[in-house]
Amino acid sequence: MKIGFIGLGLIGGSIVKAIRQYYPDYEIVAFDKSKETLALATQESMIDVAATTIDDNFYHCNYIFLCAPVSYNTAYLKQLTCYLHDDCILTDVGSVKTSIHKEVEALGIESYFIGGHPMAGSEKSGYINSKAMLIENAYYVLTPTKKVSQQKIEKYTRFVQSLRALPIVLDYNDHDYVTGTISHLPHIIAASLVNFVRDTDTKDELMKNLAAGGFKDITRIASSSPTMWQHICLKNKDNISQILSEYIQTLEQAKNLIDTEDEQGIYDLFDASKNYRNSIPESSAGPIKKLFAVYCDIIDEAGGIAAIATILASNNLNIKNIGIVHNREFEEGVLRIEFYDESSSKKAAEVLQKFRYIVYER
Repeated sequence: MKIGFIGLGLIGGSIVKAIRQYYPDYEIVAFDKSKETLALATQESMIDVAATTIDDNFYHCNYIFLCAPVSYNTAYLKQLTCYLHDDCILTDVGSVKTSIHKEVEALGIESYFIGGHPMAGSEKSGYINSKAMLIENAYYVLTPTKKVSQQKIEKYTRFVQSLRALPIVLDYNDHDYVTGTISHLPHIIAASLVNFVRDTDTKDELMKNLAAGGFKDITRIASSSPTMWQHICLKNKDNISQILSEYIQTLEQAKNLIDTEDEQGIYDLFDASKNYRNSIPESSAGPIKKLFAVYCDIIDEAGGIAAIATILASNNLNIKNIGIVHNREFEEGVLRIEFYDESSSKKAAEVLQKFRYIVYER
């Protein structure tokens, strides 16, 4: 099997690493504008051929993945038409599907194209932050054209499953409305909220310095790639505009409940949201990845954090991040320890409890 990649960012790089993990003998050819990225991927033996342009290296590919920003993916389609053949599946990983489907139709290459959107990601970007497990147990939406064969859909579905992702087939119009609500809107809200705090903060930046865990959790995704989200907003503008209008109405309703001191209405607002939020399964965190964190109480003394780090390291547990929680308005525990997966988080809690630490899991 031979697989081609256009773009080796966070998602493209992660899919490459997943393929290399499960199919070490597959031939992988990749193009990226960054020579440093291509050099690193080659050095890590993730790709076999580093292409500085989209050229004949892409002949005879069984899959070609478009993993550049949404607008660029559409532009690259014309350059790839000469490399398509009956046994080739052309796909993308963009968060917006309508624009690329329209271009595929215009170019007459619908029989080759199955749109793809792995609903996984991070506030960090670039190949340097990619990892094979990024798409594991994450929903992977497939948006086949009406002219692509059922055989190709089934083949691509099996391939996605073999990379440990969870494939779901959707119409591309439905996809763009759904992701506009559960992915694009939250990013806009997060970015707007961060900018609101910046613009209304006190001169000595009290808001910034006192920001609690709740604020940081809901605004974490504001650290995502500005270029990527610029492209997404422009390419899905009709859906996003409609969704924003409807969301603004819900904010007006919330404001009205507070203005009128509607006690029952305010209670129902939080009660309904709490119940619905608690009903959302944690098996896949979708585009906003779940954080696996353990909190524990420690005494303020020299070597306290080092002792915990040593205990975890001796049990083969890799720490993603560790630090003191200064604002514990909505947090329990003095020390916050983040892990890469749920199993590590659970094991860490068990280990620390054996050493008589008071542990709080989230």
